[in-house]
Amino acid sequence: MAEIKVCSPAELADGAVRIVTVKNLEIAVIKHDGKYFAYHNHCPHQGGPACEGVRMPQVIDELDENGRLIGHAYDKDDIHIVCPWHGYEFHLNDGVNVSDKRIRLKKFDVIERSDGVFLSV
Repeated sequence: MAEIKVCSPAELADGAVRIVTVKNLEIAVIKHDGKYFAYHNHCPHQGGPACEGVRMPQVIDELDENGRLIGHAYDKDDIHIVCPWHGYEFHLNDGVNVSDKRIRLKKFDVIERSDGVFLSV
């Protein structure tokens, strides 16, 4: 496996995304809460730029004792990548679609060292 340097650790702010092209693939490197995640920037639904949409926490319905919706909460430990074309959502931690576990983004390993942040491809 080859290592491709993406940036220095200080270059990518928390919450930011850097798109790099490696072997004709667009790969998105996302920094969230100090951790790095990397996915092929290609939505399996219809080929949209999956990682260029918003990232947001899982929305949780709050129900009363009769099952009626009384509000919403957010699970900030389950961040979703939302494809900007059609709203397909994927878990940031593993790239799996929130509605259908058979659909997922291709994940790449990220290596962080003092001399930079690298993709293993």
